[in-house]
Amino acid sequence: MLALGLPLAGSHLAQFMVHVTDTIMLGWYSVEALAAGVLGASLFFVLFVLGSGFAQAVMPMVARAIARGDEAQARRDTRMAMWLSVAFAAAIYPVFWFSGAMLLWMGQDPEISALTEAYLRIAGLGMAPALLVMVLKSFLSVLDRAQVVLWATVASAVANVAINWVFIFGNLGAPELGVQGAAIASVVVALFALVLHAGVAGAAPELRRFRLFVRFWRFDWPALGQVFRLGWPIGLTGLAEAGLFQASALMMGWIGTIELAAHGIGMEATALAFMLHLGLSNAATILAGRADGAGDGQALRRVALCAGGVSMVLAVAVTLIFVLIPEQIMAPFLDPSDPRTPQIIAYGAALLGVAALFQLTDAAQVMAMGLLRGLRDTRVPFAIAALSYWALGVPASYILAFPLGLGGVGL
Repeated sequence: MLALGLPLAGSHLAQFMVHVTDTIMLGWYSVEALAAGVLGASLFFVLFVLGSGFAQAVMPMVARAIARGDEAQARRDTRMAMWLSVAFAAAIYPVFWFSGAMLLWMGQDPEISALTEAYLRIAGLGMAPALLVMVLKSFLSVLDRAQVVLWATVASAVANVAINWVFIFGNLGAPELGVQGAAIASVVVALFALVLHAGVAGAAPELRRFRLFVRFWRFDWPALGQVFRLGWPIGLTGLAEAGLFQASALMMGWIGTIELAAHGIGMEATALAFMLHLGLSNAATILAGRADGAGDGQALRRVALCAGGVSMVLAVAVTLIFVLIPEQIMAPFLDPSDPRTPQIIAYGAALLGVAALFQLTDAAQVMAMGLLRGLRDTRVPFAIAALSYWALGVPASYILAFPLGLGGVGL
């Protein structure tokens, strides 16, 4: 579990550091740029989560195929997940192009809406390569190449910092582009990561036998159908959860720019912790899929018990960090010379206190979901998520924040 889960958790952390560094560096640029980056990255992430269902379906499907010795099926499933990911990215791009009007309709500040649209029109071009990277990560992880995934992702995160520095602030003779510079960096880094992962998947000597990119253009309708049937509930489950947090960001924007900036930083910290749980959940999916493919019920039970125990220990550690040092978590995201920084830190510390409350339950649900995906059970978890997040979560957020007057803490 640890040998597989820790590199995957590290790769998720490194991938998310792309968004964290965007947030930090835009916070250094201006509070307005930070608020626009928060909204833009949140909307991109919501749609990315929806589209990544096909990539996540690759893990249990390929793990099961490998356990049964069917390498041809593993190749077919991975290819069709890539095709579905590209089709999704093309279909969703108009949402990015017209995002400004959508945000205005949702009651966001006109200046922030315009900056967010400028960000998303560029960043949206990175959706296809980002989703393709997710498919290849799933493929490589099942084949015990999690270390490769980790280092390729770390290299991408480092590249993002350098490109941000050039284009956000106009260094080395480049134009000073602010939020648009961060968007350019994200697209370039997604393409860079795609080249790295595809190179390993297609050219590594021990993986050439899969012939992943040979006659890549050929459709495989049965495999396409299988990936689609397993992947769409995964994507919608992620959308239900990510959509709840996007709705909270939109409602936080109704309260004020300082509150939205604090919320954005708090969500970055919370999501970073979640990446650790997600890596362990991915490992649980792969190991459960292998056990299921081999028909080994005892191994499946051991995987479940181990995954739950490790996840609980990690959740307790994160809870203590959020409670004990919230100000130190908030401070690196902000310019200390900005007069609004103390307000943002104070407000964000309160929000992190709330985030500490749901660490144990959030860890438990993502681990249970990972185990169920290993057994190719995705529709019932989707129904549970839709009920929990939208029938209960969103109405409660609004009622606590506005009619009951608890504001951002209520959200």
